[in-house]
Amino acid sequence: MKANELRRAFTDFFVEKAHVHQPSASLIPHDPTLLFTVAGMVPFKTYFTGEEAAPFARAVTIQKCVRAGGKHNDLDEIGRTKRHLTFFEMMGNFSFGDYFKSEACAWAWEFVTETLELDPERLWVTVHVSDDEAEAIWRDEVGVPAARIQRLDEDNYWKMGDLGPCGPCSEIFWDKGPEYGVDGGPEHGDEERYIEIWNLVFMQFDQHEDGSKTPLPKPSIDTGMGLERTVSVLQGVDSVWDTDELDTLQQAAAGLTGLDPTTADADQLVSLRILADHARSTAMLVSDGVFPSNEARGYVLRRILRRAVRHAYILGVDTPVMGGMVDAVVEVMGDDYPDLLANHDFIRDVIDREELRFRETLRTGQAILDEELASLGEGDVLSGDTAFLLHDTYGFPLEVTQEITAERGVDVDVDAFAVAMADQQKRAKEGRKVAAVADAAGLAGLVETQGETVFTGRAEVTTRARVLHVDDEVIVLDRTPFYAESGGQVGDTGTIRTETGEARIGDTRSAVPGLTVHVIESISGTIEVDQEATATIDDERRAAIRRNHTATHLLHWALRTVVGDHVKQQGSWVGPDRLRFDFSHYEAVTPAQIAEVEDLVNAEVLRNPACRHFETTMDEAQKLGAIAFFGDKYGDIVRVLEAGPNSIELCGGTHVRALGDIGTIKIVSEGSIGSNIRRIEAVTGLATVELMRRIDETATAAARALSVQPDELGDGINRLQAEAKALRSELVALKQQLAVGQAPALAAQAIDGVVVARVDGLDRNGLRDLAVSVRDHESVHAVVLGAELDGGGVALVAAVTPQSPHKAGALIEDAKQTIGGGGRPADDLAVAGGKDAAALDDALDQARAAAGIS
Repeated sequence: MKANELRRAFTDFFVEKAHVHQPSASLIPHDPTLLFTVAGMVPFKTYFTGEEAAPFARAVTIQKCVRAGGKHNDLDEIGRTKRHLTFFEMMGNFSFGDYFKSEACAWAWEFVTETLELDPERLWVTVHVSDDEAEAIWRDEVGVPAARIQRLDEDNYWKMGDLGPCGPCSEIFWDKGPEYGVDGGPEHGDEERYIEIWNLVFMQFDQHEDGSKTPLPKPSIDTGMGLERTVSVLQGVDSVWDTDELDTLQQAAAGLTGLDPTTADADQLVSLRILADHARSTAMLVSDGVFPSNEARGYVLRRILRRAVRHAYILGVDTPVMGGMVDAVVEVMGDDYPDLLANHDFIRDVIDREELRFRETLRTGQAILDEELASLGEGDVLSGDTAFLLHDTYGFPLEVTQEITAERGVDVDVDAFAVAMADQQKRAKEGRKVAAVADAAGLAGLVETQGETVFTGRAEVTTRARVLHVDDEVIVLDRTPFYAESGGQVGDTGTIRTETGEARIGDTRSAVPGLTVHVIESISGTIEVDQEATATIDDERRAAIRRNHTATHLLHWALRTVVGDHVKQQGSWVGPDRLRFDFSHYEAVTPAQIAEVEDLVNAEVLRNPACRHFETTMDEAQKLGAIAFFGDKYGDIVRVLEAGPNSIELCGGTHVRALGDIGTIKIVSEGSIGSNIRRIEAVTGLATVELMRRIDETATAAARALSVQPDELGDGINRLQAEAKALRSELVALKQQLAVGQAPALAAQAIDGVVVARVDGLDRNGLRDLAVSVRDHESVHAVVLGAELDGGGVALVAAVTPQSPHKAGALIEDAKQTIGGGGRPADDLAVAGGKDAAALDDALDQARAAAGIS
């Protein structure tokens, strides 16, 4: 049975048992404690904990999983064991308070013995030492001989965490046969002989803080059957690497690297396996929206991808291979995972770019590491500074460096690496100070005694309120129209007035959850606790913020439409004068794409559809198609913004009533702020008018300076540039004539046919031309000239004749280091540039020494 046949067989079997088939969830989980989806039950966790009601009583899935980061990390084992993979598929059937142990055990046995036709005599079952019920079910109801049922302790008990749902589990093992080790079943036999293929978790208890357990009101079932392991059993092969899909991918890797697997040594086979496995995990992760970066999931993806590229490099491949591996993954798995087919070009583009970026520095970084390791022996330690240099300058993830050093028996000083990393982060943050607006611990008591601040600002600009707290920095009211900075939207400004005083509010924030604090900018008179107050926001400022905030939602929609569905918001800043929107994308947005985005959003504004901003349940919001953002935490009740017919997202900020209120939207900049993260800035409303006015004034002034009309400005600039280019060319020609004119005098200074001299006032080309002219004199066979350049910096040029005993590159090899520069060595003509003009004379002395005329 092939892998795709097993997927269908498992799904069909449980659908016939009244299970609802659920497609695989994303590898990016909603669970904030996990980097990736690591097990089949992860998408259903809230159903098991009772946080959400399950929409079905039974489910069956084949879940994509990745274990390559955090505590769930199999990366270092890949290719070296018979079973470990970074990407794998977990087949599972689930009961949410419906059936329990009897059905779970009976159906599992039915599936493996009847559907898969595995020999019952080679199947073993384990149960927890405390689970008499499960043992009796296996023995008396299912009919498994007591001799092949064994009891295990910790290996057969499952916990979601220190607290919460838990329970015993039962596993089914396959006996590979006596050639794989000693007998004795899973409890006593060899691990290589008895392979676990299915784990049945019986969630029946609730673990409490005092260590006690109480029965769950609705016991549930969570099972996991590893697809790759099961396929290896069905196909009668020794490891997952020999199964049909992974073998096909290894053959693809062999074709791309030119390696013959039949003659490959053990290390080369490991590299082929790594390419096959890592191609699956990278393709799946990119398809699900993970981008290579230096943080969190993106860092793990980058680490996996660069590890694969390095193993291709080990196999002697200097050209990109991962794009071809993506093609193979799509061909093998695309029918079962349609997203791979739909995103094929995009996945390949992202992975190609990342591979090319790493290959640019891989050779240099590897050479540096090899040089360091050459002086170290087994048991020695590579310095943390070197590891950090490789990470920071050459893109080597620490773990890749550790893998390379481990191959030679060398450790890495991880503590020193961490210190270097921390120092860099400290320097990056130097000078940035975040001041606390109030004593959060002291204000937390207000929430307990007075309740949360009531926000009235969606309907009012002025609110009557009571003062709950006041100090030198902040004022707290029981209700307020002031919006506290949140979700990228800046806090409101305005005034708070009482009978005895008036405060100018310069910002509004949340000191503790649920409590709004008004940051005092200035105050006249006094404001006391328990006074009645009138709180008024700056309405015009708020209106500008509303325009910009709703515009960010339109821009998000338009970017996804123009650039691709992979675009996801990564951050935003919404103020009264402009907006900033950060999003995932792997290359610059082109001017044509920016124009198309502007056209889309402004067409929406001109159509002026109404905006609807309302509260609803999270379930209803998801049914409406509202976009939520990974990492954001949402409650049962959420606010949804429908910004016209095309944009619907979760958002708790303030927004316009109709899109026409935004005015013209103009993107003013686009650029990179990190790996695969782009940023656009834009203006709306009156700010757009002011921007266009400034542009018009600038264009008019420039046209006046060029003595042309504003609509002829382009022609005027082109004419001026042509004149400047002609003058520069004329100046270069004159300098070259002047330089050549110096050649006879310099040639006359030759000592034993060698000239070394300083000639300032030339550019690099002029210096090179002069050196060649001096060299061509009959009495000269080698020349070295140095100059402090007109445009800044310093240059050295060495030129020799074919008959010269010297080589140009060798003459200035030491000298170029002295001026703090570099350049490619060459035998007949070598040019080097540097920054240290003060060291030029010393460098020329070194050139004289190299020529033997010092």
